[in-house]
Amino acid sequence: MRGFIPWIVSGVVSSFDWRWGAIGGLVSGLLLLLQDRRRGVALDALVLDIATVAYFVVVGGVAVVDEGSALADHSDVVSFGWLAATAWGSLALRRPFTLGIAKRQTPREYWDMPEFVQVNNHITSAWGLGFTFIGVSLLVCGGVDAPAWVGITAHVAGLVGPIVFTKFYPARVQAACRRSRR
Repeated sequence: MRGFIPWIVSGVVSSFDWRWGAIGGLVSGLLLLLQDRRRGVALDALVLDIATVAYFVVVGGVAVVDEGSALADHSDVVSFGWLAATAWGSLALRRPFTLGIAKRQTPREYWDMPEFVQVNNHITSAWGLGFTFIGVSLLVCGGVDAPAWVGITAHVAGLVGPIVFTKFYPARVQAACRRSRR
């Protein structure tokens, strides 16, 4: 969940000025990324963090160069599109972004097991679906001028679903594997 700090910083600061929100997201993302690298965290565990910094470099650049950019009004949709593209892209490259994170919490002897990779494919897919759901929901909300609570509900549903899935799915698979070995 630490990886969401730059997005939260950006969201809070953007409520005052979107340019400073982009810069705040970039600075906090860079600080967290550098801190993790100094602690020896492998790059494969930082895919989401690297994608976050890249997003804020692009958006921050646009914000500084063109403060009146249409991006200002659509950064919420674009940000979840970026996160969705990160998730789906990591799956397309056969390196689900959750794999490196899971390796930090799982003994090495499990890393090469097909089940371990498959679990991470499913978890990354859950996050991809959540991010896609939020992005599309926000796009539709903006198109029909929906009340704010609809977008907030989409955020909650799109994030809580993958969080719950990430917490419970691996244990469920482990239990099934133990039962099948008996």
